Formats: sequence, C-alpha cells, structure tokens
Amino acid sequence: MYRTHNLGELRIKHVGEEVELAGWLQKIRNLGGMIFLDLRDEFGITQVVINDSKLQEQAKELTTESCIHICGKVVERSSKNPKMATGEIEVIASKIEVLGKCKNVLPFEINTDQEVREDLRLEYRFLDLRNEKLHNSILLRSKVLKTLRDKMDELGFTEVQTPILANSSPEGARDYLVPSRIHPGEFYALPQAPQQFKQLLMVSGFNKYFQIAPCFRDEDPRADRAPGEFYQLDFEMSFATQEDVFKVIEEVITHTFKKFTDWKVDEGPFLRIPYKEAMEKYGIDKPDLRNPLIIQDVTELFKDTEFNAFKDKTVKAIVVPKGAEQGRKFFDKMTEFAVEECGAKGLAWTKFEIDGTVQGGIAKFITEENKKVLEENFNVKPGDSIFFIADEFHTAQKIAGLVRIELGKRLDLIEKNVYKFCFIVDFPMYELSDEGTIDFCHNPFSMPQGGLKALQEKDPLDILAYQYDLVINGYEAASGAVRNHDPEIMVKAFEIAGYTEEDVKTRFGALYNAFQYGTPPHAGAAPGIDRLIMLIANSTNIREVIAFPKNKKARDLLMRAPSVVTKQQLDDVHIQIKEEK
Repeated sequence: MYRTHNLGELRIKHVGEEVELAGWLQKIRNLGGMIFLDLRDEFGITQVVINDSKLQEQAKELTTESCIHICGKVVERSSKNPKMATGEIEVIASKIEVLGKCKNVLPFEINTDQEVREDLRLEYRFLDLRNEKLHNSILLRSKVLKTLRDKMDELGFTEVQTPILANSSPEGARDYLVPSRIHPGEFYALPQAPQQFKQLLMVSGFNKYFQIAPCFRDEDPRADRAPGEFYQLDFEMSFATQEDVFKVIEEVITHTFKKFTDWKVDEGPFLRIPYKEAMEKYGIDKPDLRNPLIIQDVTELFKDTEFNAFKDKTVKAIVVPKGAEQGRKFFDKMTEFAVEECGAKGLAWTKFEIDGTVQGGIAKFITEENKKVLEENFNVKPGDSIFFIADEFHTAQKIAGLVRIELGKRLDLIEKNVYKFCFIVDFPMYELSDEGTIDFCHNPFSMPQGGLKALQEKDPLDILAYQYDLVINGYEAASGAVRNHDPEIMVKAFEIAGYTEEDVKTRFGALYNAFQYGTPPHAGAAPGIDRLIMLIANSTNIREVIAFPKNKKARDLLMRAPSVVTKQQLDDVHIQIKEEK
C-alpha cells in the first residue's frame, strides 16, 4: 500500500506515528530553510514539511498536481491552522516518491475562485474533477443514488434493468437511432424512457418496479437539461392510483432532501395545483412557489378602455407590493426585458401612491372606477405597483409568467434557503401542434379522465388526463401518470392523435398484445436524478453534477464525440452519408 492514512484523517492523537501518505501536490512553499507541501486527496489536505537538504533538492523538481508518495513522522504544528481539519499537525518527510509527474503548465488553475471557460474545463474534465467543489458534487451524487435505492428497497420496490437497444417510439423528442448490422435498413432506438418496458413488467405480475434508468433524447441542451442522455428514478406500481404515486414521491423526495440539505424542506402532502390554475396564476406549469407574486386576469376590467394596447386583448396584471421599491429606471428596464427577452409588444405599468393618487406609466387610463375595482377585487394597496401584459390569451399568459419570474429575481422576492414542492395535476390529454393538428400534450400512454366515454364524446382539447408533474423551486423534477391499460381506450386515444389501429399494433405491438392478457391498473412516475442533485447541490447548471457532461452544443470535448467514423464502419451497418450541397 502507498498509504497508511487518507489525507485529512490525521489528528493530534497521531503525533509520533510514522505514516505513509499519497495524493496530489496542491501547493509548494519554499521558505529557504524549509519547504512546505500541501498534499491533497479526496479526504482532505495535510501539510508536509521538508527540512532534509537532499529531499529539498528533490522537492525543487516537483510540480503542482503531480501525484506523489510521502513517508514521514507526524508532529504537532507550532503554528496551528484552525481552518484545516489537519491544522494541528504536520508530517516531517523522510522520503518522497513521484508516482505520476504533472506537466509544468496546467491548462487552468484547479482550486481557484477565478472563472475558467467551460469548454476548456470540459476538455480537461479529468483535471476539472479535482476541483473540491465539483468533486464533492460527484460524491454527493453517489450518496443520493444510494439513498434513493435504499429508500425504494425499503418501500418494497424491485429493481429491474430494461434494455438500452429498443424500438423507436413517439414520446415527445427525437430518438437516437442505432443501425443494425445484422438486419440491413433496420434500426434500434435508444429509449427516451423505459415507458413500455415498465408497463410490461406490470402485466408480468411484478408489484412494484424501479431502476436508476438512463434515458436518451435528441433535444437541445439547456442549463437545467443535459443534452442526449440523462438519468431518472423510474418506478411503476400495480393496482395504484394517482394518490398512491404521490405518497411514494412525497416520502422519497422529502427523505432525500432532508438528508442532504440544511434548508427548510416542505413536508407532505405537497400542494396540488391543477394545470389550468398554474397557467392562470403563474403563467407556467412549473411555478416557483418561493416567489410570492401572482398573475391576475383583468381583461374584463378594461373591456371598455380607451387604451388601444388593451383593446380586444387578454390583459394580465402582476401586483408588486409596497416595499419592493422601484424607480422609473426599473420600470424602463423591465419593459426592455419584456420586449427583448419575452417577445412582448410592450409592458404597461402604473403605481398607486401612498397619497391615494395613481402615477406613472398608463396612469391616465386608470379611471376612478378601475382604481376602485383594483383596490377592492385585486387587493392593490397604496404603495403597490402594477405591471400589465396585453396580448392573445396564450401569449399573454406566457409573457406574464416570464415577467413574474424576472420581477421575483430583480426585486429579491424569492424566499431563501427553502425547498417548495408541488404537484401539477389535470394536464390536458391533447394540444394543438404547430401545424394545427391534435397531438398528445404530455404522455401518450396516460389514462384519460372519464375513460373511453370522454374520448368518444368530448372535444379532444377539453379532455384531461391523469398526468402529473412534481415541481421543486421552479424546476420540473418528476413526471408521471396513471397508465392507460385498456387496449380499446389505447386505440381510441391514438386514433384522435392521428394514428390508426394498425399504427398502434406496429409501433406499440408489445404493449397492444400484452394488454389482451389481463392487465392490472398501474401508475408511476420518474423523478429526474440529475435535476434533483442539481437542486440539492444548490447549483443552476446541471453539468456541474454530472461527471462527464457534454457542452452547450451537445459535444463531448473530452472524448471528442460525436466524431467521423470510417467508411468500413458505415458499410458494416449499411449506412451511406449524404453529401451536403
């Protein structure tokens, strides 16, 4: 063994012991008569003193971030460092061995507060992962995964692995396709989620299933979404209702967050907010409940207004309470944000002064009657400001949602050091696509509320589904549904979205066939692992909790993927590259 102790473990009780240590050389301080080394590993830092002249000559050749082996004796430090766990001791070196030399010039400083270009960090990720904060995030990830597994096991779930090479399935994003060498012209698809497999496990008689599942979706990356691949805690339960799933999520999520954070954590049961209400009050289906601002509809109030920007429009209002002080420059900056970042045509505003007058912005269009209604029905008080968004209904909702979020940030209204959980429920079963056709809104395998009768008799856009999301501090953290387990309902649901029964048999043949053989009602959900850990780590960038992430352009700069392959490799899988004109 190269070490008798991990760095960071040595204490005053070890004084007098001969020890062997190994780690990375973080810092060298040459004071002439003595040389001090800071030796680091995953467990901490220990100061090493070199006062032997021969060893000092050897130490002069050392480079930071080299991997070295030290033998020596633990002594009490004369000048103690209370900021270090090992600050009461140091090791007098008797031997130095270089295990792995580092280049003289590093691509960037590793343990520094200075900002380093992310693409450079990702190219040298093996160095970046030595950074204490990032390294600890990956260790946190390991602990969270173990906690999730232990909790699911405690709740009686059976872990089952499902295939990675699967079939193509329309589940909301583009598939990653894998050409088959054995079957020319045919393709596997990497699963967007284990959706069909977990439902088949319920048909197979498994009571409760889970796995830490890799999922693959060809989507554009975002700060809170890893491109290409991600992991989720996928679980499914037989003979379960929506409430049964909620109880599992509430117990697992609350337990995990409480274990790894000292922030205040919401206790279950979590707040249930219907999708329609969420869109009306927050302008988004993943509301951050730490933000106290609420969107209100004032369309009726301004139906006879002389203000042209409000005529024949949906008008939304956001009341900012007294105390969140703003000057004229703030209102101008918010208008600039709404126009440039949200696509708004403008952002109207006014302020109810302490003296009872209405000032600024569109004050001249606020009649005495308007003022009275705003005070009595919309709880506007002296000192409050109001922002107005007017547009087509859905556009007004969306812009108001973005303005609400920005107001919360700029006015520092977001409650600190707390996790706010809620379930968004009653999602629409269908929505209109950009082409104006009926499409699935959320999950095509969900049970419509009202069953077959609703599919046969209702306008598709009025049908709700037993679909739900878990939202944490403004992030969608889990998604799930009560599943459609009836083949007749399944065929009708897909028919409304433009699929024939033959399409269903072809694309979802395994499910369609399995549903003919006694399928239990079942339901489940899938919390996103990467996003949960991002939230627990109090990070806003999901790449900071993934060991080897891809960059903003979905490239792996470390492994240089994607990359060009040889013609022979393409020939083996019967692929020909189409030349771009």
